[in-house]
Parts: sequence; C-alpha cells; structure tokens
Amino acid sequence: MSSVQMNFQRLNKKVMAVVLGGGRGTRLYPLTKLRSKPAVPLCGRYRLIDIPLSNCINSGLMRIVVLTQFNSHSLNRHIMNTYHFDEFHSGGVTILAAEQTNETGDWFQGTADAVRKHISHIYESDIQYYLILSGDQLYRMDYRDLLKTHISKGAEITVSALPVGRRSASQFGIMQVNSNGVVQRFVEKPKDDAILNQLTTPPSLFEEFGITAEAKPYLASMGVYVFNADVLIKLLREHLEWIDFGKQLIPGALSQHNVYAHMFDGFWEDIGTVRSYYDVSIAMTYDHPPFEFHDPEQSIYTHRRALPGAKIIRSEIDHAIICSGVRIETAKIQHSIIGIRSAISNGAVIEKSIICGADSFETGEIRHPSGIPMGIGPKTVIEKAIIDHNARIGMNVVIRGSDDLKDGDFDNFSIRDGIIVVHKNAVIPDGTKIGKV
Repeated sequence: MSSVQMNFQRLNKKVMAVVLGGGRGTRLYPLTKLRSKPAVPLCGRYRLIDIPLSNCINSGLMRIVVLTQFNSHSLNRHIMNTYHFDEFHSGGVTILAAEQTNETGDWFQGTADAVRKHISHIYESDIQYYLILSGDQLYRMDYRDLLKTHISKGAEITVSALPVGRRSASQFGIMQVNSNGVVQRFVEKPKDDAILNQLTTPPSLFEEFGITAEAKPYLASMGVYVFNADVLIKLLREHLEWIDFGKQLIPGALSQHNVYAHMFDGFWEDIGTVRSYYDVSIAMTYDHPPFEFHDPEQSIYTHRRALPGAKIIRSEIDHAIICSGVRIETAKIQHSIIGIRSAISNGAVIEKSIICGADSFETGEIRHPSGIPMGIGPKTVIEKAIIDHNARIGMNVVIRGSDDLKDGDFDNFSIRDGIIVVHKNAVIPDGTKIGKV
C-alpha cells in the first residue's frame, strides 16, 4: 500500500459526510406524497438515498449523517434495515430528524440551515472535514478525489463542478474560476448573455483535471461540497441569514475564504422532477444506459431482501429491467422497469413505463375491499406511466401518457409533463381509461 493510500486511510476517519434529505420534494409529487425525496424508488429495487451512501462506502467514508424532515418514516426504515457496519470499523449511518430545541423550534429553512440546526450533533473534535451531499442525485464519485483536490489546493471550501453547455448553464449555479481553480464568482441560474460571457472556464483548468470539455465551457455546481470543519462551523454560526449553501453561503464565503472548484466529468443527474425521474429511469433500459448500477468495484448498495427470482411465463420482453419476486404471465413488456414483487397478469401490455412494485406479497387470506389484486390486471395497457408501490390496477384498464396532456392531480393519479403517475396504494377499477385513449 502506498503512502498516499495510507494517508487517506487515516484521513477517512477525520471526514464526516452529511447527506441532506429533508426537502419536501414538491416537484417530484406525487412520488413524494407519502415519502421523502431520498426515499423515492429507483430502478425497481433501490432508493435515491442509496446513491450518496454507496459513494461514501466505496470511498472508505464510514462516518455518515443523514438529515431528515418531511415524510421521513420510510427513509428511516430503509436506512436502518440496510446500512449495518461491522464491529471492526468505526462509524455508521446516523439519522438526524428536525427537532425542537431551546434555541430553535422551526423547520429547516434551507440546506445550510439544516446543517446549522444540527451543529451540536455533528460537531466532533476529531473531524477535520465535512462533506456535504444531496440525497436526490444519480452519479458515481470517489470522494477521495474530491478530498485530494481540497487538500492539495489548500482550500477551505471546495465545490464539485460539472462542465455544462451554454443552453444548460441557466439551470445551475455557475462558477467563474481562474486558471488555478479558485472560484471568483458564483451566479445562480444566470440568463443574461453578457453575464454568461464572463463565466467561461479557462481551458487550462480542464486540462489539469484531464477533461475534454468541448462545447461545455461553464462549470455548474453539483451541490457537493467539502468544508474545513472550523470554517463551516464559523460560517453557520456567524451568518444566520445564510440559509442555503448554493444561494447564500457559498457566494457569501468567496470574499472571506479560499474556495476552489473540483472537476467532475462523469454522468450526473439531479432527480428533481417527475420528468427527469422518468427520463433517466427509462434510459436505464437502453442498450448503453448512461449509468451502470452494476460495477463490481463500485457497487450501489441497497436493502438485501430474501426474495425469489423473477418468474416469467410465455411473455414477450424487450429492453426491460425485471427485479426479484416478480411474476409475469403472458404479457408484453418493452423499455420498462418492473420493480420488486410486481404481479403482471395475463395479456397486459406495458411500454415505456415504471412499475415500482410492492412492499410485500399479497396472500390469499387477505382480501382488499375492492376485490382487485395488487399489481397489473389482465389485458391492461400501460404506456408512458409510473405506477407507484402497492397499486391495484384492474382488468381492461388503459393508462396512456401523452405530451399533450395537462398537468393535474386527481383522486388516484396525477399528470406531470405528459406522464401519468398512479399514486401509492391507489386502486384503479376495471375498465378505467386514463390519459390518451
């Protein structure tokens, strides 16, 4: 083992990862109707929170705190059931919920405020660096590379940055950096052409990180930060008006501290809307998906379940992800994800859809008042839709999304950007027609 590796082995014990999981996730509604955003199902068997937690584990970071607030029950349960570290490694995953104290009794007002309200819980004298992460992004990163940039540059704050093109720049916080990687300016979602012209990144900086950023001259903040511990505590305590990292704290800190950018050029997606969730999920069924969940050296971890293998009877399946515990009988499935414990009945057709699955198997002794079994009923057609957990879809139902459908919320389903989302635990009676039919 090299000296660098040994140094990082010791360093990892002095880093605390703080995962922000407390937002309402209003843009992901109705997937967040009964759960927090980091608990939203992903690719049939994972949860969004599994991404940053797996990245931490693969980076050797074992001191992890998850901050929760809204609809946190399922997220807490998932974390407690999944992340058990052995007795020979210090650390673990600690869940910290919003709480009332003698100093404050209100909810988190923003990402920085969430950390501020838990300073007393996350402060430990031996922690040298805080790694701040979001709980709703899809990417794979070795955080040791980020820490290496932070330490080698002598930074007090380091912001992980993604090269983006001019068209995308207006959707992110964009950083202006000099040739040494020092962040000199931070503009939230710039739209003025004159400002955009000032925010391009020197090509030499891309070369330093071995990145070819053709037609992507802007650096967008990924919402992934490293702070020297004393700097973070000082900023949070002295600037109570700074409630959000991207909007106030990072821009405000530029004049007081050494803030550097760390380049990242891998796949990264902010799962912030129903549309982005749907698009990236369906893309996983392609021949060459943008993100590979299976990597023997950098696994994405989740709850280990004692489920049988999928059972498929006389069905036509093309470009689909089929998870454990699934039963499919004489159905046609294309470019879709079939989540754990899903039941797809005789004659069903599912295209470009996400079937999230079920929390448990339904036994013969338990009868639902509707008389409709859990899963997808016979001869039902589902296209361009998301069917949330435990939904009961009757027979001869048609659920078909379309770009010309108007957004709206109804008793058992919602429409977002042309995608029909059937709510968790919803019951859709036989013969129902939803969407473009």
